[in-house]
Amino acid sequence: MDTETIAACALNTIFGFQPRLGKALLDAVGSAGEIFRLSRDSLRSLTGPSSQWLSQLTPSALERAEKELDAAAKEGARFIPLSDPDFPALLRECEDPPMGLYFKSSDSPGNVFGGRPAIAIVGTRDMDSYGREWCQRLVEALASCREKPVIVSGLALGVDGCAHQAALDAGLPTIAVMATGIDRVYPFRHGLLASRIACSPGCALLTDYPTGTAPIAIHFLRRNRIIAGLSVATVLIESKKKGGGMLTAQLASSYGRALYALPGRADDTRSQGCNILIRQQLAEAVTDPESFIQSLGLGPVKRKVRDIAADAAAFYADEPDDSRRRLLAAFDFIRKHRECGAEELASALGCGFPEASAAAARLESDGFIATDIMGRCSIRIK
Repeated sequence: MDTETIAACALNTIFGFQPRLGKALLDAVGSAGEIFRLSRDSLRSLTGPSSQWLSQLTPSALERAEKELDAAAKEGARFIPLSDPDFPALLRECEDPPMGLYFKSSDSPGNVFGGRPAIAIVGTRDMDSYGREWCQRLVEALASCREKPVIVSGLALGVDGCAHQAALDAGLPTIAVMATGIDRVYPFRHGLLASRIACSPGCALLTDYPTGTAPIAIHFLRRNRIIAGLSVATVLIESKKKGGGMLTAQLASSYGRALYALPGRADDTRSQGCNILIRQQLAEAVTDPESFIQSLGLGPVKRKVRDIAADAAAFYADEPDDSRRRLLAAFDFIRKHRECGAEELASALGCGFPEASAAAARLESDGFIATDIMGRCSIRIK
């Protein structure tokens, strides 16, 4: 096993929560391996005589790191040191990159990190139908670009999971940055999603945490700098005033990366963070997919961003006139009144509850809308 990789893995464990200090030490000495070959006096002069790090930079740290790399390998992952040419170039430019990354993919790091711009899409776990629709619309728009990006997010519930799934469905690669060890997918319900990411070309699971690391709150905060650091631009879909998505957006801004936010209603707590960033002129408002694509500079759209209303009209073109009009009227009302119920739909269509329910059921079976457990309807981007 490469001694430099072992040493970098040891430094990653030691300086995981103090990456600036680890990078400063690495820059001063020149290589991870050389740090562990320094005398105690030399280390003391670099870290300070009473430094807590002095007692950790020992041969036993290398032994633990070697065992850790073996454990990662059994999970199908490899460790990429900060000094490795395969380490993501944009992340290396940040002032606080990790000492290395655990990487799990069916593809090579060069194919995952090289040649494609990375766009981070983040936001609240408590996403509503508005956020879901716009997340899917923006990912579909990105899939229509000449220069197709990779979508980066954090594998969490809500916006993160929606972004990863929309990317896979649209044929875009996606990178999931985990707040756990590479062997501990969280949340558990995203196990299949994580497996699909790890097995798809151009996609990867990433983390800077050793195997076995559990999902605790502080780990998610540390993870967010990697999401922002990997990406040329970050899009905040929905966020409260405080939260992981908001922190990621602020980190992206501090790194000098482009920042976008989806505006929302002034009294909607899910949109407060986005609205604040837009008001402070830290983020550009996302108002339509076409302008968003142009602002990113990803080249002309190879195909027109799909109009879902036109799709519905074409899909039901051969329906009998009365049925077609009712279905399209129901679709139009649901599009304009997210999370409406069958009672509201019946009132808008001027029909009975059974007819409105039947129209909603047909739209759902044909993939144009989704309904939740309470029967509330929202548009589904097919």
